[in-house]
Amino acid sequence: MTAHPLIDEKALPILAVERGAPAPTPRASRVRRAFRALRVVPLIWLIFATGAFVGLYFQPPGLQVAMEFLGLQPGGGARDPIAVAAARPARLEAVAPEPRQVVALGRLLPQNDVVVVAPPYGAGDARVAALLVKEGDTVSRGDGLAVLDNEGQLRAALEAARATVGVRDAALAQTRATVTASRDEARASLARAQSAAQAAEREFERAEELRRRGIVADAVYDQRRAARDQALREVEAARATLSRFERVDADAQPDVLVAARNLDSARAELARAERDLDRAAIRAPADGTVLTVHVRPGEKPGAKGVMNLGDLSRMTAELEVYQTQIGQVAIGDPVTVTGDALPKPLAGTVTRIGLEVGRQSVTDASPAANTDARVVKVQVRLDPASSQIARRFTNLQVSGRISVGSTP
Repeated sequence: MTAHPLIDEKALPILAVERGAPAPTPRASRVRRAFRALRVVPLIWLIFATGAFVGLYFQPPGLQVAMEFLGLQPGGGARDPIAVAAARPARLEAVAPEPRQVVALGRLLPQNDVVVVAPPYGAGDARVAALLVKEGDTVSRGDGLAVLDNEGQLRAALEAARATVGVRDAALAQTRATVTASRDEARASLARAQSAAQAAEREFERAEELRRRGIVADAVYDQRRAARDQALREVEAARATLSRFERVDADAQPDVLVAARNLDSARAELARAERDLDRAAIRAPADGTVLTVHVRPGEKPGAKGVMNLGDLSRMTAELEVYQTQIGQVAIGDPVTVTGDALPKPLAGTVTRIGLEVGRQSVTDASPAANTDARVVKVQVRLDPASSQIARRFTNLQVSGRISVGSTP
């Protein structure tokens, strides 16, 4: 090949070509350059993160001036930097734990519960003739509450028993008088018999003397001796009759005893008639207030009884605590009682814990409420102020919160 006459061969660059290896393409060169650039990205992110960490946690003076100029607050509005260590208190004071609470449903009741007044025993088919009280009346033990329609029949039986007692009493007096008269008569008979025996004895002695003289026949003598013996026997009979009255006191005489026992029987019948008359009257079994009257005149008392009584002078709350929580409740625990109808919460203390686990009788109105829970009844005595409020709400469903663990 001949050189071009216008080109200086010494001024041209020398191109070295490696034998056996292909020349790199433009695409491969671009890939290598991109790969080299990507290796710098992590380093850039590391530098940025380090600056952010230093700026947020240490806040150099320059950054603080810039944030103050821009109106920014460090830490998203906090006065102190984010990484400021919290000051540890010198000493931690012991704080008493808040008392736990056991919540239970229940009802308000008088102190001695509600008393159901039933008809007296043996009233049978008797109906109410008259009511002597009305709802809200305060009664004492033994006061009459109602009168049944069997009063007339029972009162007639009582009058008959009283008349029988009068008859038997008169018979006893008559028997005593008879015994006294018989005793006096026996004494008189004995005296008369003794007089007759003495006369017969004298006649016999005279006849015996005349017989020895031969003046009186044997027949007369025998007659006088028989008369004497008969008089002596009459004396013994009169003495035996008198001894029957004098051996024991007049009230111990058989006739008097029989009459006295008849009188006792009549008196027993009178006492039974008086008790039977009580079956015509319904009386208060205890002091209290008439809460509800279940019958009206002319009606026969049913299963609900005649009326309900309750001592409203001191009210209580009967709570049903779940068996799983009853172990936490103790006598003396304070209780707060609330209800929809109560003007304010009531206060009281636990006074009695039941000894038997039973089925829940007070349930929540929610359809999902458990209606077959096992509970223990807890008696809560309300304080005087709360008792005055609760006396108008007997059997009101309430909710009680027992503060357990507060008593030593």
